[in-house]
Amino acid sequence: MRYYLTTAIAYANNKPGLHTLYEVIGADAIARWRRMRGDEVRFLTGTDEYSVNIAARAAEEGVTPKAFVDAKVALFQASEAKLLISPDQFIRTTDADHTLAAQEMVRRSFAAGDIYVGSYEGWYCPNEGFRNADDVVKEGDKTVCPNHPGIPLQWLTERNWFFRLSAYQERLEAWLTQDPSPVQPEYRRNEMLGFVRQGLEDFSISREGATWGIPFPIYEDGSSALTATGEGDPKAGTIYVWYDALINYLTGAGFPAEAAGAPWWPADLHIIGKDINRFHSVFWPAMLWSAGLDAPKKIWVHGWLLSSGERMSKSRGNFLDPDDAVAALGADGARFVALREVPFDRDGDVSWDSIIRRYNSELANDYGNLVNRATTLASRAFTDAPLPRPAAASTLGAAWEETRREAIAALERNALHEWLGALWGFVGMANKFVDTEKPWELAKAAKLGDAAAEEKLRGVLGDLLESCRLISLYAGPVMPSIAAKIWTLLGRTWPYDANGHNGPSLDEIGAWGALGAAGPLGAPEPLFPRLEADALDAAAD
Repeated sequence: MRYYLTTAIAYANNKPGLHTLYEVIGADAIARWRRMRGDEVRFLTGTDEYSVNIAARAAEEGVTPKAFVDAKVALFQASEAKLLISPDQFIRTTDADHTLAAQEMVRRSFAAGDIYVGSYEGWYCPNEGFRNADDVVKEGDKTVCPNHPGIPLQWLTERNWFFRLSAYQERLEAWLTQDPSPVQPEYRRNEMLGFVRQGLEDFSISREGATWGIPFPIYEDGSSALTATGEGDPKAGTIYVWYDALINYLTGAGFPAEAAGAPWWPADLHIIGKDINRFHSVFWPAMLWSAGLDAPKKIWVHGWLLSSGERMSKSRGNFLDPDDAVAALGADGARFVALREVPFDRDGDVSWDSIIRRYNSELANDYGNLVNRATTLASRAFTDAPLPRPAAASTLGAAWEETRREAIAALERNALHEWLGALWGFVGMANKFVDTEKPWELAKAAKLGDAAAEEKLRGVLGDLLESCRLISLYAGPVMPSIAAKIWTLLGRTWPYDANGHNGPSLDEIGAWGALGAAGPLGAPEPLFPRLEADALDAAAD
């Protein structure tokens, strides 16, 4: 099965914060999960590089806009590499193939009669684009975009090209009210349905006189505004940044080369933040229909990372540095805490203190301690790794199938926090099992020649080792390097490559007792060293 998923592309105007990469971590985990289940996956993420603000920032630094974004993109790619993000393509809107895709979308909408020239007067956000009059806020004596505080809006009057969004009112309403709706969670769908039912206005898709952007490809009569080498006419303007940015998902699928794009479109899943829901769940489907293409199958809208109730942002200075998190927690720990601490379907308040608490409680104390106890006791008691008892004869074995079903169901509905919650519920069961069965006492009795105690010890430790195998397997998409390390400790070889490819279907090896005997157990080692409260401060120094 082919599976195409994307994140929103981030503005390449600064170093990314953990809040910026949160959805990328989530999408990467989903991509790895799909690969481990045997799907042919295409995972796209990247950067949005055309905006008035970027051009202005570049001028302030005395560099070209391209040199400016090249430097910022390098920061994104470095941070994502540290977090073990494994996209099949990192797209940039300055890529040549994206220019061709955006210009082809303009031509198709023109041919469909869905774009026309008109005049625009209203607020413009240098970071985001044109804003509706009811979608701005006051900050002192300045009018600002709610998504970019501290950056005054500009009042513009321009002659631009417009997309006829109003023509798609009924079709959008019908699309949004499908069961199940393509926009999830449901309350995010309802917000968009309410917006559509208020009546839709056409929106601008070009900028007049701008030079940093994709050249608008046609004149008012439909003739080409491009030279033979693809250069644009400044009089024709550039493609509006949001119209251009949305098209990256098509570019990543191979559009407009139909032979390349057809296998991947429509996208199976767009993962986006709630602040850009309107662009993706209203504007984007209409743009696709206008071009004769299908709308995406599903759009998942996550919330924001909050700091003391406020949205994290670089401009507010309340963001968390992903590089510091990796330095302190490791890549696997940082990925786990981000997805476990913040619900993937709504806002979540997070701080360095809460991150440290979560890491110490669930990774160092619960999971790391479970693996350490199981492997240490087993290596001391037996020369070979004990096998688990049949599921019907094992408390943990009987509980695993329900845990597995819950974890899979949560992943299928993109509730990543619930997926990890199900697995860590099982971690808790396994730790209680240790306390109840007291394998150290069984080991003492076995050493004194108690054959019944030795047989029970073998079963108890076999169950614990199998529990560690399965937890690490199903948590592998979020903690890929630790999962592989745990399998080595268990005397097994991790069956997938670094990105989750080239292994057996997870369904085949994810059942209790699905694998046979293991090799020799590895030497136990701390997987998640406990952190002090100032660990993240130390990592930043």
